[in-house]
Amino acid sequence: MAYKHLFFDLDHTLWDFETNAKETLHDLYHLNELSKRNITDFDAFFERYSYHNERLWDRYTKGFIKQDELRWKRMWLTLLDFKIGDEALSRELSAQFLERLPSKKNLFPYTIEILTYLRNKGYTLHLITNGFEQVQQNKLLSSELHHFFSNIITSEASNSIKPNKEIFQYALLKAGATVTDSIMIGDNLDADIQGGINAGLDTVFVNHLQVKPHIQATYMVHALRELEDIF
Repeated sequence: MAYKHLFFDLDHTLWDFETNAKETLHDLYHLNELSKRNITDFDAFFERYSYHNERLWDRYTKGFIKQDELRWKRMWLTLLDFKIGDEALSRELSAQFLERLPSKKNLFPYTIEILTYLRNKGYTLHLITNGFEQVQQNKLLSSELHHFFSNIITSEASNSIKPNKEIFQYALLKAGATVTDSIMIGDNLDADIQGGINAGLDTVFVNHLQVKPHIQATYMVHALRELEDIF
């Protein structure tokens, strides 16, 4: 085998963040009776949350904001779009979101099958994620993915963040792996693919959304099943 160590991203690659986040926000929408707070359309609420979450995650990965600011401001900005300037509610919704989100179990099609296939072929599997330590650990336990991975490297534990090469170097060191026998697999071109390139790794772009890539990965697949064609 050309590779021995496969490093996966989690959110949007294996674990269906969009679906799980929508289910969680739907729970919070009803639990907190947001329909009585001028938010009469849940889909509009979810659309604004998704917009702010994506924008703030981009700022977080580029080092412009800290973890706590990301966590509550995505809620704060969403509520502001509905003319609700309530910081206490924003922080409460953020806490509820992070408590409930990891219990959701939606995975992308063929996730369990491909991880089983790769493990059975003798590859050692690891995770590199920018997600929060405890949240990511709980996601893996709830979705029963934890047993597939030898190492789970988070930005908190490594004191770095994708796409910085340091988080990949930390992951390689922890896994006892080398650049030449390892490959990074993820959905995010800027964090996963450019990050892998920054660290000298080969990469696989998991293009679930069928976008035109602006960064060239070593390989590209459009569904997890297609990883069998590479490995």
